[in-house]
Amino acid sequence: MGEVARLAPSGRSILIGLAILLAAIGAYVVARDTSVFAVRTLDIRGGTPELRQQVRSALGSEVGRSLLRVDAGALEQRVAGLPGVRSFTYDRAFPHTLRVIVQAEHPVLVVRQGAHAYLVAASGRVLRSLSHPRLSRLPRLYVKKDVALSVGGTAPPGVRGAAAALSVIRDAALPTGVRFVRSGAAELTLLLGSGFEVRLGDPSDVRLKLAIARRILRATGAGTSGGYLDVAVPERSVLDTNTQVGG
Repeated sequence: MGEVARLAPSGRSILIGLAILLAAIGAYVVARDTSVFAVRTLDIRGGTPELRQQVRSALGSEVGRSLLRVDAGALEQRVAGLPGVRSFTYDRAFPHTLRVIVQAEHPVLVVRQGAHAYLVAASGRVLRSLSHPRLSRLPRLYVKKDVALSVGGTAPPGVRGAAAALSVIRDAALPTGVRFVRSGAAELTLLLGSGFEVRLGDPSDVRLKLAIARRILRATGAGTSGGYLDVAVPERSVLDTNTQVGG
C-alpha cells in the first residue's frame, strides 16, 4: 500500500495539472475569438487561374475570421458548389493563412441544345454555358430541347454516359479523334473525324468496349475512313469497312 501511495499524484500535482488545462482552454478561447490567428491570406492552389479566382471570391468572407473558427461545412457549401470544382481539401496554415487545394473538373464534351451550348465534365456535371461553342475542339452531342440541363447540375443519364466514355478515351485516343457522339437509352455511338463509327451499344462496360475497339482498330488499321465497328456485344464484335469482316 505504501508503494501505491508513493506512486499516486499528490494534491499539489493535480492542482497544477488543472491549472495548466484551464490555461490552455483559456488561451484557445482567446485565440478563437480574437484576431491572434485571423485569416489574412487565402492560398488557393490547383485548377485554372479562373477557377482559383472563383474560389477566392467564394471564400472572401473568411478573411478576418479566426482560423480556429473556420468551419468545414461552410467551406463545403461555398467551394463544392462551384461548377468547376470536383473536390477540394483545406488546411489551417497558422498563424494567418487558409490554404485550399482544388481538384478541377475535366471538360470532355460540348452539348448542343438548339441555340444553346454547354460544357460538360467527365463526371457528368454541367460546368458552364458556351457563347462560342465552335471555338472548342471537344466532341459534340446534340440533345432535344426537353432535356434538362442546368449549369452546376448533373446532366441526365444519356449525357453522363457520353461523358464517361469520353473520359476513358482521353487516356488513349481513337484514330482521327471523336467529333460527335450519339447517345440514347440503348445507344452510345462515337463518330470519329474520318466519319468512322464506333458503336458501343448501351453505356455499360464502356471501358472494356473501348479497350476492345482500340485493339481491333490498331490491328486492322481501320478507323481512318468510312465504316463502323460494333462492340455492343464485346465477344461478337463486328467490323465493317465496306467489306463485311467479322471480329
